[in-house]
Amino acid sequence: MALDYHMEGKPGKIETTPTKPYQSQTDLSLAYSPGVAYPCLEIQQNEADAYRYTNKGNLMAVISNGTAVLGLGNIGALAGKPVMEGKALLFKIFAGLDCFDIEVDERDPEKFIHTVKAISPTFGGINLEDIKAPECFEIERRLKAECNIPVMHDDQHGTAIISGAGLINALELQGKKAKDVRLVVNGAGAAAICCTRLYMALGVKRENIVMCDSKGVITTSREGLNEQKREFATSRPITTLAQAMEGADVFLGLSVKDVVTREMVQSMAPRPIVFALANPDPEIAYDEAIASRTDLIFATGRSDYPNQINNVLGFPYIFRGAIDSGATEINETMELAAVHAIADLAKRTVPPIVNAAYKMNNIKFGPQYILPKALDPRLITVVSSAVAKAAMDSGVATRPIKDLDAYRLELRKLMGYDDKLLRRFTEAAKRHPKRVVFAQANTDNMLQAAVYAFQHGTCYPILLGNEEMIAKRAKRLDLDLKGITIVNPRHDREAARRKKFAGLLAGKHQRDGINLMEASEKMYDRNYFGMMMVETGDADAFITGTYAGGGNTVKIAKEVIGIKPGYNHFATMHILNTKRGAFFIADTSINHNNDTDELVDIARLTHEAVKNYAHYPVMAMVSYSNFGSNPEHGPIEIHEAVNVLHEQYPNIAVDGEMQIQYALNKQLRDKTFPFNTLKGKDVNTLVFPNLSAANTVFQMLLEMGAAEVIGPIQIGLNKPIHFTSIHTPVRDIVNLVTMAVIDAAVYERVNGDKR
Repeated sequence: MALDYHMEGKPGKIETTPTKPYQSQTDLSLAYSPGVAYPCLEIQQNEADAYRYTNKGNLMAVISNGTAVLGLGNIGALAGKPVMEGKALLFKIFAGLDCFDIEVDERDPEKFIHTVKAISPTFGGINLEDIKAPECFEIERRLKAECNIPVMHDDQHGTAIISGAGLINALELQGKKAKDVRLVVNGAGAAAICCTRLYMALGVKRENIVMCDSKGVITTSREGLNEQKREFATSRPITTLAQAMEGADVFLGLSVKDVVTREMVQSMAPRPIVFALANPDPEIAYDEAIASRTDLIFATGRSDYPNQINNVLGFPYIFRGAIDSGATEINETMELAAVHAIADLAKRTVPPIVNAAYKMNNIKFGPQYILPKALDPRLITVVSSAVAKAAMDSGVATRPIKDLDAYRLELRKLMGYDDKLLRRFTEAAKRHPKRVVFAQANTDNMLQAAVYAFQHGTCYPILLGNEEMIAKRAKRLDLDLKGITIVNPRHDREAARRKKFAGLLAGKHQRDGINLMEASEKMYDRNYFGMMMVETGDADAFITGTYAGGGNTVKIAKEVIGIKPGYNHFATMHILNTKRGAFFIADTSINHNNDTDELVDIARLTHEAVKNYAHYPVMAMVSYSNFGSNPEHGPIEIHEAVNVLHEQYPNIAVDGEMQIQYALNKQLRDKTFPFNTLKGKDVNTLVFPNLSAANTVFQMLLEMGAAEVIGPIQIGLNKPIHFTSIHTPVRDIVNLVTMAVIDAAVYERVNGDKR
């Protein structure tokens, strides 16, 4: 499988992509000759302009001679290339840094230093990788001193920074202080030496450290020690790892598998910490370690066990912050800033997207979670900004960042999507939280979303269902229901409310074939009961999960809540958060094959909704036809709907029917169809001819990772009733709750409802 992964399609894992137009002769003349001479001359006059006119400010190098590759050892520069390509991939996907992998076939440290220094002007930063000790110490020291860009040997500092963050949190959980603990380090290579030095910077005392190598304890009486080992030689009269482990508080392993026994762990002090980081198999197997004692905090380098010490938590973001601030080096102040930023992040509430990514429930700070997960999207803003600030504070930043808050926003944009719109929605909802009814509180995703939204101040949830069943589910998911209302529509204590709701519904539809007895039966259904809560003011908004289609739920909504006056239909809209900004599309869930009247209503409702979200809607009605070119079923309904909109609703900026490329490319649209009424405007709202087209588009973009999706957002009912799939991820439900709260606030404002 691994070989197929690297071989299939285009071999390898990375490629380069042009960032400027290149289709025309003019483009090429600007990209190369003669246009390229102008930035060359500017850089000749001022080398700092390389950051303005080239990719230097976003370009990393991963450089290795292949002498210490992963757990494979000295396999050579070329054999190490797949690893370096992988590292380049991680820089790109986690921090947006472009990266070249460079394999230097040179084992002589002096020649290697000369080579790397000579090519360093190309890059904004250099990540040294997989270079064996002790040569790596001198190589890094010299290159840091002789290059004016950040240089870091990640095997040393990356492991030190991440494990240092883990140590801070593990010590806190175990009730210990760094200055008091006894530390045993097994392994005396580059990572072990660097980790130990950083732990000392965190407060561990040198006299409390014992370091071991393959020969046993490194003591002052041993001859032939190199400079790094002499630094940590102990005078204690011990010679074996087993002796060193007795009474130790912390064990750090950077050696080989199976050198630590269950008995050694049992001999450690109360509430011990064991970081067994040998790759790929730890110094003691996970099951053995956990079985040895119950007061242990255990971490490995593996992703299949809790508490992974993973360098990817650090190096992409450390270099991102260093390069963006123009740091000339990565110093200890910046490293410690990264340590504390990573440690602090582990104590924050974990967002649903992280729980979903790891198929876990309610990840939270504790013995099984002392470090953030690698896929936590907050790492780039938290760690990079901390490192950039530390670079400025320590005086090594040549391009200081004036506004760190603005910088954090830029980092979010850099990684693909600007979540400013969603953050604005969330902040608005938190200012005026509403009572939101959850019909399917007996499902994991709905229950988790309700609890998360409550804990983050977005809403006051009302969970519909059996109290005991919901409590059992919450216990299994480790969710705290304190402060959350649970209503069982079938319970006797709800009899009076069922009677009241039934009377109101029967009165409303007495000439539509619904009598009191039938209405009374309907009130045992959570959708009927929950919507009636909103209809009568017992709640402000309603969220229900549907199975495929959700036709019955749509019927209930029409029956209980009703469609807004002036419309004959209601619809749903999705917001697509893309690299090009936010797009609004409809109808994505309700109306299947639309006639002209339906399309007019959908367009009007979408226009109104987009305005409510503080955007100016510029709308294209899309089809496979352009402005009447295919007068047949499908395009003709869109064509007629546009005519109606132009005639009866001239205040709506809309045109069509048009193909999607003309909707999204205003230059092409205006050149090809100069008569269009959207001339010069960027379309941000798309109305599709039918449900199949709209639903397919947003699902495709979602699966391809091209957009973050918010929705479906109901538009057109009298009150905030929202539908989603029963299988919708927690994060998406939370986003929909946010929109429901905003809709409730809009309803309250428009109708003067001060409930």
